[in-house]
Amino acid sequence: MAKGKKVKKNTPQHANQVQLKIVTSHTCQVCKQQCARGMAYLQQMSQPGAIGFGVPCILTKQKQ
Repeated sequence: MAKGKKVKKNTPQHANQVQLKIVTSHTCQVCKQQCARGMAYLQQMSQPGAIGFGVPCILTKQKQ
């Protein structure tokens, strides 16, 4: 690395930026506070042959 170059750290853009967990349809199905996004994902995954990669859960906010 050349002398005098700064290395940027992977930091949040804003002080209040949050990280959401990606959850599967099974997690949405047993959730006590079912949200609209989770229910739409659950409906989509109930179709035969559906392939899903999860959905961000607004109930699992984590500050970075």
